[in-house]
Amino acid sequence: MPELPEVETTRRGVAPHVLGRAVVEVRVREPRLRWPVPPELAEGLTGQRIQAVERRGKYLLFATAAGTLLLHLGMSGSLRVLPHWEAPARHAHVDLGFEHGHWLRYTDPRRFGSLHWWLGDPLQHPLLAHLGPEPLAEEGGFDGAWLYARAKGRRVSVKALLMDSRTVVGVGNIYANEALFLAGIRPDRAAGRISRARYERLAQTVREVLARAIEAGGTTLRDFTSGEGKPGYFAQQLHVYGRGGQPCPRCGDALREQRLGQRATTWCPRCQR
Repeated sequence: MPELPEVETTRRGVAPHVLGRAVVEVRVREPRLRWPVPPELAEGLTGQRIQAVERRGKYLLFATAAGTLLLHLGMSGSLRVLPHWEAPARHAHVDLGFEHGHWLRYTDPRRFGSLHWWLGDPLQHPLLAHLGPEPLAEEGGFDGAWLYARAKGRRVSVKALLMDSRTVVGVGNIYANEALFLAGIRPDRAAGRISRARYERLAQTVREVLARAIEAGGTTLRDFTSGEGKPGYFAQQLHVYGRGGQPCPRCGDALREQRLGQRATTWCPRCQR
């Protein structure tokens, strides 16, 4: 599933091709996504000029004077910039045509993604209003003190806490595994039994992992590509995710893999406590 680095990589790849350009056509071939594509999307977006392309959590926000298109890539969705019209392949569900001939194509084999048309403040949309802070924002409120406060008295695992979008946005399974390894924290430890000092370290490793992943263009585990069709290369830098049974890159002991919250979790029993 595309996580924050993949969505941010997509945003950076798409933005230069659509900023300042007017949408001249909207083609919805398959409206049955996670939520139905609203029929008012085509009418509201056509003729509007894209004023900004932003990200909130795992949502892309295409802002216009009339409203905002909110787009979530779901489990397998992707956006591609096409310099000219191409016949759609299977699973290419939505196309946005721009002046000067460019197209933005949304493809989603599993159809777990979604597109929404919102007339008000996009940050007040029901899907965004209750999200936690952005981990990479300079003044977004995400730090060790915030994590410690969120964890106080809770028995939920620290990994589950980290993946809760009300705690912090965009930290999915891959990057939670990596950040906890670098912070030396067992992913199944009760969140309320971890010190503030260790949460300070965890907040730092979350930022480090996400920043490096964005720099590498995201992680390609199945079929992720950026908005320009380029794969992500952070998979080559993963320390533990997907490496159960292999030697720990720090101590050499075998990495352990277990299911935690129905998600694959890899950790080192010696380096993480």
